[in-house]
Amino acid sequence: MTATTPFLQHAEKLGPLASRYVEVDDLPWKPTPCAGIDMKILLEDPETGLLTALFRWQPGAELALHEHIEIEQTFVLEGSLVDDEGEVRAGNYVWRPKGNRHLARSPNGALVLSIFLKPNKFLAGEAAGQDLR
Repeated sequence: MTATTPFLQHAEKLGPLASRYVEVDDLPWKPTPCAGIDMKILLEDPETGLLTALFRWQPGAELALHEHIEIEQTFVLEGSLVDDEGEVRAGNYVWRPKGNRHLARSPNGALVLSIFLKPNKFLAGEAAGQDLR
């Protein structure tokens, strides 16, 4: 199995088909290549590119122009995210199809849960050529 939760306590004792119960508060926040955006990885599979993570956006943070290589899903827990197509606020959800390109920002900060089937392809900014891991 290639899917893991980094820093999951006692993961080495679990069998390949055992459920993984994640104490999210115990996971560290790690910086992304985009200033003002940190993440907690809940699930990742480096072989396929699957990623489920919490993202914490500081007020004014911006995610540079990027393309979604596969479907991306985001549920906003706190705050909001804005792009040229609209705004998604706390308690709401947005998904973007493969090929969607946009620049995202959070004027007042946000906490979001995002699911990626493949990493984004960054087209501009400091993150160009990188993924968020």
